[in-house]
Amino acid sequence: MNWRKHAVQPVTAACLVLAGFSVCISLSAHAEVLTLEQAIDRAMHYDPRISEREKLVAAARGMLQEALGNDDLIYDVNAFTGLVTQLDGGFFNPSTMDPRSDRYDWNGVTTWSTVQFSLIKPLYTFGKIENYADAARENIKIKGEDVQLQRANTIVDVSRAYYGYLTARDTRYLFEDVSKRLDKAITLVRRWLESDSGGVRQSDLYALLSGQGLIDNYLRQAEGVESVALAGLHLLTGIDKDEPIEVAERRLEPLAKPEQSLEVLQARALKLRPEMKQLEAGLKARRSLVAAKEAEKMPNVYAGIAGMAAYSPGRDRLDNPYISDPFNDYGATPLVGIKWQWASGAQAARVVQAQAELDALVEKSSFARRGIPFEVAEQYHQVLAYAEAVEKLKYAARSARRWMVSSYADFEAGIEDADYALTAFQGYVLTYSEYLKTVNDYNMHVVRLRYVTGETQ
Repeated sequence: MNWRKHAVQPVTAACLVLAGFSVCISLSAHAEVLTLEQAIDRAMHYDPRISEREKLVAAARGMLQEALGNDDLIYDVNAFTGLVTQLDGGFFNPSTMDPRSDRYDWNGVTTWSTVQFSLIKPLYTFGKIENYADAARENIKIKGEDVQLQRANTIVDVSRAYYGYLTARDTRYLFEDVSKRLDKAITLVRRWLESDSGGVRQSDLYALLSGQGLIDNYLRQAEGVESVALAGLHLLTGIDKDEPIEVAERRLEPLAKPEQSLEVLQARALKLRPEMKQLEAGLKARRSLVAAKEAEKMPNVYAGIAGMAAYSPGRDRLDNPYISDPFNDYGATPLVGIKWQWASGAQAARVVQAQAELDALVEKSSFARRGIPFEVAEQYHQVLAYAEAVEKLKYAARSARRWMVSSYADFEAGIEDADYALTAFQGYVLTYSEYLKTVNDYNMHVVRLRYVTGETQ
């Protein structure tokens, strides 16, 4: 049997589970002890990715306020101060009584201040404001479900780091146990060789030393993976990297199997999955947008007040009611009007675009209703398969340990060769490490089943 080929599998598997986290952590007697639930709770309050999604919800609420704000009063004010030539006298030249013609003559400079204003209240927009507001409300729901999706992803990430750490730690315990037994066996063989007793050969010592070297190598790897997993928990929970933490579980244990049937879990997924709620809200939003784009071809009816005031102290006021004086004048009037702005080609294209996006979302919804039950079925069958494998490997690992202990006892008694004892060690390492890896995989399939059914939020 190839010792190196098979013994490396548990460590390699643990490395793959924990890839992406780095930084070694030193444990102390004052380390904070965390259960999985406590680690998840910390991550829920810390994870910046969740905060980012919550900020996008606030932005979506702002879009709703903007849509509703289009139905409020609209203020338009323009005020300025400039320079204009001075002017004395009225419309006629006082000496000839002819209309004056000295508009461009230099008569000095004076200031000119003007303010123009309007106050408009939309009365009826043929559904534009209402439909845009409805679309904005549904967008808030979509962004809110994004928060739930990220919370669920964070739970999966924390679970992966947590169970990965337990797997690495128990793998380290395994190698430490076997390493101690090999140390004793090597010491015993050396003593027998020195005293020329026990019926051992020099090759037996070499076999044990080679096994010890490999075990030491895998032990170092397991310690590294364990430290990496703790660094991952630091990253996800927001605990400072200099603050040591430990997990509460004494050993890696398999989670309970789901009690519900596959059909019940699939129905739950279609009801609880954030993606389904997003699709429902998205369809409503798209329908509202299509209606709003259709309404863009209709006018806006409004009422309000418009007016102006102008003053130039260096110019005489002209009070002729038939002649407008932009330099010294004032006035205001209530008004009711219709504003119609419609680009025929562009408006029709916007409706087509909105309708196409709605149709695409309908197709996506149709696929999701078929795809989500498949995801549930996939994880459900994986859970059942791995649960059975865990039970089988648990029994096999217990038997392998008994084999190792009994063969080692026979070796110490001098009734078994070193090769046989080394084979027993090897069998125990491979079986138990495979058990740990399978428990980790099983637990993650349980976690992902909760995720795909919408239970993890």
